[in-house]
Order: sequence, then structure tokens, then C-alpha cells
Amino acid sequence: MAVCAELNQLQHIEPSRFISFSFPNPFLHDASNPYSDADDHAEFLRVAVVDSPAPAAPSPTAPRTAAMLVPAGRHRDWIFSTRAGQLHLLLSSRSQCTISRLILVGPEIPTPSPRVVCSAAARPDPDPARARLLPLLLALCPRAAFGNGAIPDVPLLSFHDDLLRLVPVQLVAGPVVGEMLVEDVAVDCAPGPAELRRRLRFKRMPCLIQTQVRLAWPMSAAASAASSLLEALEEGPASSLQPEVGGPLVQPYLQAMVAGLALIDSSVEENARSGARPRCLCAGIGGGALPMSIRVGLGFDVLGVESDCVVLDVARNYFGLVEDEFLHVRVGDAIQMIQDFAHGDEPDSKFSAIMVDLDSPDAMCGVSAPPLEMTHRSILLAARRILHHDGVLVLNVIPPAADASFYKGLIDVLHQVFSELYEIDVGNGENFVLVARVSPTESTLLDSSRLFRTELRKLTGDFLERIRKVEIPS
Repeated sequence: MAVCAELNQLQHIEPSRFISFSFPNPFLHDASNPYSDADDHAEFLRVAVVDSPAPAAPSPTAPRTAAMLVPAGRHRDWIFSTRAGQLHLLLSSRSQCTISRLILVGPEIPTPSPRVVCSAAARPDPDPARARLLPLLLALCPRAAFGNGAIPDVPLLSFHDDLLRLVPVQLVAGPVVGEMLVEDVAVDCAPGPAELRRRLRFKRMPCLIQTQVRLAWPMSAAASAASSLLEALEEGPASSLQPEVGGPLVQPYLQAMVAGLALIDSSVEENARSGARPRCLCAGIGGGALPMSIRVGLGFDVLGVESDCVVLDVARNYFGLVEDEFLHVRVGDAIQMIQDFAHGDEPDSKFSAIMVDLDSPDAMCGVSAPPLEMTHRSILLAARRILHHDGVLVLNVIPPAADASFYKGLIDVLHQVFSELYEIDVGNGENFVLVARVSPTESTLLDSSRLFRTELRKLTGDFLERIRKVEIPS
């Protein structure tokens, strides 16, 4: 059997190891087949095994193994077909239980995927599927899992997201980020109605949605029932659906980042009275939702910096990014550009806000942000140097799953460089937004009388109420 040679390598946990192989399909022509619609006659399944990059926390059953079935129709999705995607699944599963090894089982990759993936189909009962897979799963457990003659429990984890339909729009590759995918999706927004959105994902970090915007549908409200929305999506990219730009942001962490601008509301309104526009530097553009929202919704003068020219082309062609006299973009290293501004003598290089939305390029550590370089004291000092005396640095932070000290260390160094630090918990168990002020605040965060605060609330929902000050530890 093809798997026998692999079994010898899998007797022990080896950090970040990834192995995949074909295995005879135990569901073939069986009622428990979770892929009966499209793959009933597939003789082989793809089995992938990924080990955690860091040892799991001690537990009576460590090292523990878990398994997951690839959702029907999504076996080509980078989340399930790449090492980076499967590593993220393992790391996100560790927050629920101590897992050192994840086994992913699904159709072989060469099996065609439908143009439209229907993710809301009824899911089969996992118990019969687990029974069929149990001999294989036990064979793939490390030897240490059988301590004292016990047979390990291998839970079958479920993957759920809010997708109802998914239609790939365009696959391109950039010189810096590599392959990226533009896709139109219908998402379940219960208890509200379903929505159509356009998303951008990178293959190097497929579980992280780089950009997500709503799609406008030029039809009457009466026709916007969920079923009609799904039918509109299935018409494909040639339909009249267009991205909405400049309005309320879809991604909660972007809403939280914009909410951080409440800490400069006094200076923004002072600029408005004098006829000047506040300036914002956006480090990382993606599809352009953040800079467009700040430019259109708040009237800022925005400079965006993106490392990959192809990402900018995608933002212009698919996400509605429009450059004008108040929104300029540059291709380059945003962190290096912050340093260049700090050491230059340009009179107009001062900003009211610097928004940093950069993820770490090291996908093998799981999803994390910002890059480690951005957390260095010298870079933070450079950022402070190009901010106005009442300016703010706004950071999207995803602490690495394998480094519990990262977040505390970042807070410590921000306290050393800036006068005040505020935190916004995005509430998704992953993102935090840190807002560092150059000088102490002069107004209360609860002051909602200002016009700028009213405009902010339109873009950020209730995130203004989630801003809390991070005190320096005594």
C-alpha cells in the first residue's frame, strides 16, 4: 500500500512536517460518502498530514491527533490544498483543543471543481464517515499517542464558514505576493439577509481575506431576496455586479482600524475649519477598501503604499480603487518608505495618521501581523517622527499562534515610544487594533458631539465604544 512508506516517517511528531498521499476511497459507493454528488466514483482520496510548528501544551493525551473532512466542492481551495492553509487550520483548531497533528481527508486534487461552489448544501452525518476512516486515522497517529496501551481518540473536526456560493473571478500572480485569487461570494449574514461580496486572497496565506467589499446589485429591493442574490452570482463575472467603494467597511478589523481615528478628532475638525485635509499614510493597500473609505467617507488626503504592482492592478480593476488628487499610491516597501520619510526633509511628509495593515510574509508561522520588522523600536520611532504632534499610529495585529509573548512585547515597545496606547478588540478571537498617540489626548473618547465622530460612526459601527486605554504596567 502506498501509505506504508509514509507511516514510518509519521511515528513521531516533527515540527512543521507536511506529507500528502493518495489512499483507496473507503466511501466508494457507500451511503456515508460525503462527496457523493461529484466524486462518487473516485477510487482514491487525498490524505494530508501536517504537524504543529511548535510542541503542543502538555496534556494527558499529548500528542493529540485530529482529522477534518474537506467540505464538498472545495478540495481545490487553497485553504485545504496547500501546506499554508492546512497549517492555519491546525493552529486555529489548537485554540479549541490541544492538537499536535491534523489529518485532512478529501477528494484528490485533479478532480474538477464546479465553477460555482455551493457551500450551504446539507452536510452528512460525520459519525458514519469517521467509522469508515478510523483505521486510517489510527494508523496515522504518532506512536506516543498509544501510551499505556490506550487507543487514542481522533476527533473529526468540522469546518464552517459563512459562504453560500463561491465563484472564482480571476487568478493572477504578482512578483512579491505570488498567486492571488479574486472571487465573488454570497455570504450568510444572519440574522440579516445574505450579501454578495468580492474577496481577494493570497495563496501564501489562503485563510486570510486580504480585501472584502460588497457588490452592488442594480435591482429593486424586492428582488434582493437570498435566492435571487444567489442566482445573480451564478451568472458569473460578466454580470452587472459592481464593487461598492467608500462606504461602510465589510471587514470588522478595518472598521476597528478606522475607529482608531477617533483619537485625532480634535485635530481633524481643526483642519476642516481651516480648509486643510488631514493626511493619512496607508501601509498596505490590498484591494484598496481602507484607503478608499478614508478618502471618500472621511475626506482625508491619502497616500497608499503597496509592495506588489499586480496587487494594485487588481485593486483598480476589480475592487474600485480610483486614484485622484486626494488619493495617491506608490509601489514599494512601506516600512522602508516610513524610514525614508523620517530621514528626509520633505515639508509635507507629516501625517495625521499612519495605518499599518501588513501581514507577516512567513506563512509557515501561521497568519500573523504586522511583520516583525514593524515592531522594532527604530521603525516605531521613525513612524512617530513623521506624525503630527497629535497624530496616531494604527496597527492591525494578529499575534502569532506559536509566540505567546509577541503581543505583550509589542505593547511594551509602543509604550516606550509613544505617549499613550489604546486597544480595540475586534472580537473575532484573532485581530486586535492598537492605536498609539504621539501626545496625550485632550478630549474624551465619549464626546460624540463632533461632526467627524458622526461620520466615523457611519463607517465603524459600535467600535468607537470598544476603544480602551492600555495603561503602563506599574
